Amino acid sequence: MNKLVLRSALLTMTVLGSGALLAPAPAIAQVGQASLRGTITAPAGNPVIDVTAIEVATGIRRSATVGADGAYNFASLRPGTYRLEIKLQNGMRNSDAFTLRVGQNAGLDLDLTTSSAPAADAGAAPDGAAAAPAGGDEIVVTGNRIRSLDGGQVGINITQRLIEQLPQNNRNFLAFADLAPGVRFVEDADGSSRIQGGAQNSRTVNVFIDGVSQKDYVLKNGITGQDTSAGNPFPQLAIGEYQVLSSNYKAEFDQVSSVAITAATKSGTNEFHGEGFIDFTNQDLRSRRPSELFPTRTDKVNSDNKQFGAALGGPIVKDRAHFFLTYEGKRISSPYDVRPDNGIAPGALPSQYQQYFGSFSQRFNEDLYFGKIDVEPSDKDLIEFTGKYRKESGVQIRTGFASSSTATLNKVEEKRFTGRWQRSEDNWINDARVSYQDTRWAPTPATNGITTLFQATPLVNGNRSRFNLLQFGAGGNQQDKGQKGWTVQDDFTWTGFDGHTIKVGAKASWIKLRSLEQNLTNPLYTYDVNAFSQTGFNDAVPYRVQFGAPTSSGSSDVRSNNFQFGVYAQDDWDVTSRLTLNLGLRWDYERTPSYLNFVTTQENITAVSPANYPNLINADYNINDYISNGHNRKAFKGAWQPRLGFTYRFDEAGRFAMFGGYGRSYDRNQFDFLQQELSQGAFPTRSFNFIGADSQNPCTPSTTCVTWNPIYLTAAGRQQLLAGTTGGGREFRFLNNNLKVPYSDQFSLGLRGRFNLVGLELGYTHITSKDGFVFLLGNRRKDGSFFFNDPTSATDTPSAPFGDPPPGYGAIILGTNGLRTASDAVYFKVTKTYTPASPWSIDATYTFTEASENRQFGETYSLDYPSINDYPTLRSSGVPRHRFVVAGSVDLPLGVAFSSKFQIESAAYEKTFLDQANPFQRILVGRFTDGVGGGWGRRQLDVALTKYVPIHFISDQTRLRFRVDVLNVFDDWNFVDFNNNAGSSDWGRQVGYSIGGNPPRTVKLSVGYSF
Repeated sequence: MNKLVLRSALLTMTVLGSGALLAPAPAIAQVGQASLRGTITAPAGNPVIDVTAIEVATGIRRSATVGADGAYNFASLRPGTYRLEIKLQNGMRNSDAFTLRVGQNAGLDLDLTTSSAPAADAGAAPDGAAAAPAGGDEIVVTGNRIRSLDGGQVGINITQRLIEQLPQNNRNFLAFADLAPGVRFVEDADGSSRIQGGAQNSRTVNVFIDGVSQKDYVLKNGITGQDTSAGNPFPQLAIGEYQVLSSNYKAEFDQVSSVAITAATKSGTNEFHGEGFIDFTNQDLRSRRPSELFPTRTDKVNSDNKQFGAALGGPIVKDRAHFFLTYEGKRISSPYDVRPDNGIAPGALPSQYQQYFGSFSQRFNEDLYFGKIDVEPSDKDLIEFTGKYRKESGVQIRTGFASSSTATLNKVEEKRFTGRWQRSEDNWINDARVSYQDTRWAPTPATNGITTLFQATPLVNGNRSRFNLLQFGAGGNQQDKGQKGWTVQDDFTWTGFDGHTIKVGAKASWIKLRSLEQNLTNPLYTYDVNAFSQTGFNDAVPYRVQFGAPTSSGSSDVRSNNFQFGVYAQDDWDVTSRLTLNLGLRWDYERTPSYLNFVTTQENITAVSPANYPNLINADYNINDYISNGHNRKAFKGAWQPRLGFTYRFDEAGRFAMFGGYGRSYDRNQFDFLQQELSQGAFPTRSFNFIGADSQNPCTPSTTCVTWNPIYLTAAGRQQLLAGTTGGGREFRFLNNNLKVPYSDQFSLGLRGRFNLVGLELGYTHITSKDGFVFLLGNRRKDGSFFFNDPTSATDTPSAPFGDPPPGYGAIILGTNGLRTASDAVYFKVTKTYTPASPWSIDATYTFTEASENRQFGETYSLDYPSINDYPTLRSSGVPRHRFVVAGSVDLPLGVAFSSKFQIESAAYEKTFLDQANPFQRILVGRFTDGVGGGWGRRQLDVALTKYVPIHFISDQTRLRFRVDVLNVFDDWNFVDFNNNAGSSDWGRQVGYSIGGNPPRTVKLSVGYSF
């Protein structure tokens, strides 16, 4: 570890940690907390002594001093319902109850010069409002007297009512994040889900639960456990509410460059409360899927979805200690289809392979546990302990050309524990956390043996495009990856300067990253069925065999003891009563020893040396930039991130405001990319081609291009292949010695207005991301060129030089930075708050986005051009131009609640390469994919009816709940199969009948009990 950085980290932690003992020190209102500040105007001769915020449900108290001008500041409060207790020199005043949301920066000015302040708007009290205690004059605080002091942040708050009321399929609390501008919640055909922000991929998001990052440092999709998993990251019963930020977050947020989500968990209260539920649906409660209707009508595949859970919370010692426990489980059997690509009919394959095609079901199980204990030993201290355990099992296979036998056995296990101590004084708050995590993602093949893959390479309009027909036999997914370690974070807020809330904080993590990746432990034989056309269907001679085999170079179990450190400072400055500036600066650092200390093996150096591979002598890159001696790599230290925002309120009440901001946010390089340099050397994939069996790219006879012999189907035969060559056709992974860290620059500008309970927002965002990680092809032809050197040829077409690797080896793959995206979005948002007096709500967001990228969305491998700079920047294929999401609920008579969510978006844009011989050129062509019709790419309407039945003979709050969800009311089909042969007339058209994202029309039945 860099000693200077370590000393700096420890010194900073020591100084900050001592702040709780020395008076007074800077502090932080941590991620996910709420803040409240304002001015109290007292009667002449009866000044305010102090003010106390009391959490209604728990009795937890927090006090703050009041300045000579009546200013007060609560910089870090748990989200919840509060009342203010105002101590005057003579007497006491109490406010009515009001609610603070997660991440909310609220302002509240009170005037005590009258005997009692009237309600500004009748019935405007927010959810959870409670009567103030008897005695003394009361101040009626209504929801729209609370003014927002947020800066340039763009996002939305998802309340407990929305989580409870809105229809959904999988009880994933993140499913409502797409109500925020520029955010998508994407569900795939296999049941897995992810969050996406703007034009960036899912690995750039981060979720903070109770202020603790859930970032996945190894795998994709942003947070732990979400890589190819149908499970949920957290039990929904445990989530109180959460905030979604899609642009311009403050300096507290780290390791994120697109969407930041911060959630607050529920806590026990001074009363015992509990609930339980069971959700159920099966094939009898859904419509037929398209593949059960076309091309011929078939019986429904057996499927069922059972979800269940329970929660209990209450006091340990009233007003002093509370507990909360919850469990949620899933038992799902979901359908999937096995079909050839490009709409090829299964009947086109010989009869002996028909058994592999059709519709099948797969099992998935998940168990989620969460517990929390909070203790308030004094009015100045709050101590919390939380723990989470997640376990998943079952079988998974993606809809497509792979048969059931190639399925993967799931194994996901996650443990997280956190201890928190918050110390509050009159002018400062210290918030310290220590957390531990241990996560594991370990898919294994359900079947072992030999894997067979059939591919077609038809000639269409002078172009050939290879696609898959069928894969059967053994599975190929053998991995065991995860992260384990400790994090210490200490955060402070200082409110002693008039008009300023100054925050500083530091976080250090010692995380062991691990990756065991053994690709193709079961050998894969690939057949070009168009070869030897005289036989009609070639299933006798494969054109390639690929298999994994260990070497003496290190271990395929790659481990790295990473050190992460971050510091920041934030000042929320009320310049005037109308202008607030949010000024922040952040710096992050990460040290990955497995990358920094890596030494390139002599075998690799020799293989790409000029003597052995002269093709690189005139290449357009220097291979020495990718060869490490263990000392020529340095950790990136340039992650300085200014975060600036402003709010200007046009009126004193703050109901109409202009806001904006700029921020830079660094993410990180995924360990799953970095570890390949070691794992590919320790357990490489060996590749051998067979002469005359590839109709598209025939190989030249060599030690890795040999005549087929049936003995090669055996382990002994594969050993013969290895013995006859030096490199065994294995690929290389070379990483750039000067890797940068991906980041985004974010700009926002908008207007907010509130009309009683209705809020309106119009805004613009511009987000540019740069330095995304990318793999490039390092092979070059004999003269050092990438493409064929005679562009006047009438027969040759541009093609990557896969056929020119180092002798005896496969491709050279270079890892570097260079992916870029940009998005410009205009959005309009409408919200209507639910109150008992006005019992309906609405949250609606329309977003228009112009997005671009220099690589196909979600693609890391860029092997079509010599450099990432050669790729044109074109319209993004992962971002719909138009997207509208609306969710609402209303209380109906007879104790019935109706809720609905509707989303619609324009069709996705798809791109692919088309190579031409005359003229000699490679062009990128694109088109919109087929959708639900009318030019829309996706549409889904979900509704729910909930009936509450009170059971008063048990208690006033005991009730049964009966609920019916109807998902995808219009039975819209979100197709996922398209023709990927760019040379064909129906390229890009929907050719299969598998669907993803939204299910067929489904009725889900639920029953619940609460007290």
